[in-house]
Amino acid sequence: MHCPAFIAHNNIWVSLVVGGLANGFLYALIALGYTLVYGVLRLINFAHSEVVMAGGFGGLFAMRAVLGTSTPAGFWAIGFMLVGIVAGALAGGATAFVLERVAYRPLRKRNAPRLTYLISAIGASFFLYNIAGKEFGRYTAFIQTPTVIQGNAFSLCGVGVQSDWILTMVTALVLLLVLDTVVNRTKLGKGIRAVAQDAETASLMGVHIDRTIALTFVLGGLMGGAAGFLFGLQFGVIYTMGFVPGLKAFTAAVLGGIGNIRGAMIGGLLLGVFESIPLRWMSAEWQDVVAFGVLVMLLLFRPTGILGERLGREA
Repeated sequence: MHCPAFIAHNNIWVSLVVGGLANGFLYALIALGYTLVYGVLRLINFAHSEVVMAGGFGGLFAMRAVLGTSTPAGFWAIGFMLVGIVAGALAGGATAFVLERVAYRPLRKRNAPRLTYLISAIGASFFLYNIAGKEFGRYTAFIQTPTVIQGNAFSLCGVGVQSDWILTMVTALVLLLVLDTVVNRTKLGKGIRAVAQDAETASLMGVHIDRTIALTFVLGGLMGGAAGFLFGLQFGVIYTMGFVPGLKAFTAAVLGGIGNIRGAMIGGLLLGVFESIPLRWMSAEWQDVVAFGVLVMLLLFRPTGILGERLGREA
């Protein structure tokens, strides 16, 4: 592949940008859980990081059950990766569904103060990650990866592009497109948008509010769970794994415009690149500082994000 001379002589930029985009796609997937719930309820689900953690463990256990001690190669390896992604997504979706039924719905039925939702979500978050640590161990477990996603997939301008980066970007892109289609072109999506705009009127028009809100949580959970498996594939699975990616995904949601689905996608990609580029001049320890610095600056100068908020009324 022919590369411009400037890039060819500074190929470290290629590695930083591609790696940043891979992380950005993960942030975008997780951010969708925050932005979907906020768009409908105008609440931040601070237990969403544990949805990501559940996806990591779900994918880990599924891969162990299917693979055993074998390491498949070729076409079969792709199938095993799909098993892990689907298992992670289902685990995340199930966790999000339980969170809505236990930590949110009873409060909505009683018209509880908004601060109560925050306390409930934080309590659920602490409960989930502590019980995961107790049951699954407080150490990092690594997902057995097929040889097809080990090493570099190809070389771009003299820089090796890792196979797991490609898997992450392709999977995330497909899921993002599917979600965008569901929200904008299906009956369920119309219901979600109707509840976000005016829950009372949507109810009068025949939209089942509780079911729509539950499915909104599940959709966000599916995205977050799949991201949890992809994250665990690269960095390992541990009970605290959702905390930092969850905070960065929240930053991405705010960056793009909280409550705005396409904004969450754009915000995730931009954040991934923003935190990656400075590694050209500084160590990786500064990566989180840059990411959260972006959040602080954004809240100071453009609190509605790049594409602006899309706020709903309380459901």
